[in-house]
Amino acid sequence: MPDFFIYFAGEMPLTDKPVLSGKLYTFLFLLLGGVYVAGLFVPLMDNDSAHHANIALHMYLTGDYVNLVDKGSDYLDKPHLHFWLAAWSFKIFGVTGFAYKLPSFLLTILGVYSVYRLGKSLYNTETGRLAALIMASAVSFILANNDVRMDAILTAMIAFAAWQLTDLLLHNRWIHVLGAAAGLALAFSTKGAIGVLMPGLFVLLLAISRRQLRSLFSLKWLALILLFVAGISPVLYCYYLQFNLHPEKLVRGKDHIDGVRFILFNQSTERYTGVMGDTLKQDYFFFIHTFLWAFAPWSFLSFYVFYKIVRGIKEQKTEIASALVFIFFIGLVSFSGFKLPHYLNSGFPFAAVFTAGFLLRSANNLLLVKRIYQLQLILTLLILLAVAILNFWSFQVNSYFILTGVILLLSVYFHFIRSSLMHTLAKSISLSVTALVLSFFLLNTNFYPQVLNYQGGNKLAAAIKGKADPRDIYFWEGSNSASFDFYTKTLRKGYLGREGKAGKKVWLVYYPKDTLAIKEKGIKLANTIRIKDYEITKMDAAFLNPGKRDSVCSVIMMSEILP
Repeated sequence: MPDFFIYFAGEMPLTDKPVLSGKLYTFLFLLLGGVYVAGLFVPLMDNDSAHHANIALHMYLTGDYVNLVDKGSDYLDKPHLHFWLAAWSFKIFGVTGFAYKLPSFLLTILGVYSVYRLGKSLYNTETGRLAALIMASAVSFILANNDVRMDAILTAMIAFAAWQLTDLLLHNRWIHVLGAAAGLALAFSTKGAIGVLMPGLFVLLLAISRRQLRSLFSLKWLALILLFVAGISPVLYCYYLQFNLHPEKLVRGKDHIDGVRFILFNQSTERYTGVMGDTLKQDYFFFIHTFLWAFAPWSFLSFYVFYKIVRGIKEQKTEIASALVFIFFIGLVSFSGFKLPHYLNSGFPFAAVFTAGFLLRSANNLLLVKRIYQLQLILTLLILLAVAILNFWSFQVNSYFILTGVILLLSVYFHFIRSSLMHTLAKSISLSVTALVLSFFLLNTNFYPQVLNYQGGNKLAAAIKGKADPRDIYFWEGSNSASFDFYTKTLRKGYLGREGKAGKKVWLVYYPKDTLAIKEKGIKLANTIRIKDYEITKMDAAFLNPGKRDSVCSVIMMSEILP
């Protein structure tokens, strides 16, 4: 391997400290940064990503930053921060997928830095670096910056609040009062009470474990609460204006909605009890097996570390609050009536910290380190095999640029395997990160761009550019496409039967299921455009099989409505 690569990869003899050099951390973070940036240019996916983008688009187009509106109806479920940030980004960069994703990406950088500072405060500098690297390279954390919802911002704000609360407990400075209040308020303003529960419980457990519980009853902590209340007041006021002042508004069949009470209390309890949906309600192990892929390639290590911490909890002389808050979180969401994989992201900062702490404490246990290396090597080879199937069979790579990147990243991966100069633990960490970088390089530059050719909404928006005025396009009742609305930069308009003027073309967007109802209404259509369509957020084996893909795809259609 050339000397310049050895320099930048930061190879070190076994006897040198720390386990990973500063240059190696820089090298790995730069690789990760490349795939994160590539993800900014992947088109938005229907379902939550394009759906949330359209709520922000409504703010941008109407100038109404108070009311949350989804497809013309009041939206109650989530607070405002994510939508505000996206709408402000649209003002600066225009209505693009890049602009929508950028705020989440920038706050993700803050979140990764916050995990570094949290690990540094609880352990030392290298633990902080490794914890940040672990979280930044976890599968679901990277996905949160591609298929963007609230979770990238929420996780970042939880990490930031946990760091500031920890430093407030340890150093008792006013600057951390301000930081903690801001972090908690922003986390709440992103997704409600869960953003306060996680860092709040963490610092409580930390105070108990360090016998500093009395420190929480001081003027600074009272000031923190008051500043937090002031920080969430804009969101509370907006809910008051939208719902409390308008008891006639209906959401999910209910009127007289107390918006302030909902966002403070009911939002979390309704999801927990299943009022807002009962997806996977009885699968109490859902988050256990989901964690295996969501926190890959670190999940098996994290489970092992947690087992070791719990088993020796009476003899623990190191920080255990991060492990305890993580298991509390897993237990809490496991009994929730509504379960989705990305809920796990809120626990990632704490899982990353206790995993990093254990790994570095175990660096001199040669037998354990050897087993960790073997585990990570097997896991990463399996991950790369799965990604290779997706990108060289299901959706074949057809770019020399991408192939060149694959060859370079594979050479880095195999270099870490073959190196005799690196500490075995450093090799385990480096090959794990590189495998995830290679995987998401292929996913973000080849797989997702090709898959999104089968998402009909964004492709239809591109096909009609210059051929039809989006202001004259209507959707049939019960049909919609969030990606079509976003990429035409218009708000969804339902067809009522009175649209159009003499001499002006009016268009109708619909799906095959709507055809019979349209005919029964006596509506005559012409000049139909048909675009292949598939719900890509629910891919199955038949869709991934090139020979069967067309048979499971539907179409989205747009036709001119004849007078």
